[in-house]
Amino acid sequence: MEATAKLRNVPTSPRKMRMVANLVRGQKVTRALGLLKFEANSGAEKIEKLLLSALANWQQKNEDERIEDANLYIKEIFVDEGRQLKRLRPAPQGRGHRIRKRSNHVTLTIDTKVEALGSKAAVKQAAETKPATDAVAEAPKKTTRRSSAKKSNETSAEATA
Repeated sequence: MEATAKLRNVPTSPRKMRMVANLVRGQKVTRALGLLKFEANSGAEKIEKLLLSALANWQQKNEDERIEDANLYIKEIFVDEGRQLKRLRPAPQGRGHRIRKRSNHVTLTIDTKVEALGSKAAVKQAAETKPATDAVAEAPKKTTRRSSAKKSNETSAEATA
């Protein structure tokens, strides 16, 4: 089950915020919180607060599950441009230079990570939930296919013998 949190009209440029977002994209939530806590960039504390908000949203949807057991990761994080405030700065000879004060919108989605079927973690998780005899019975049997050349060689060898 996934949960989303949005942060709108953050008064930093989208380019600076994307640098921080790229650090945590795809990371586990606990690792991302550790990275953001010690990141020097000013956008890190805002994204950390947003991640905590997404965790609270997830917890509200899944009251019966524990956060530690859920194997949460950051599924999606993206930074969009917000509105620009346009200001004038005095310049020489009576001119004015335009200053653009940028803002951005950050959207963060967290989800539970489901392990791939062949991975060791998935096998371990399946062993905990199902008895071992059921897991062996459900495993598909491998069948080998012989090429037609091998079949013809075997049949001709049997005919000559």
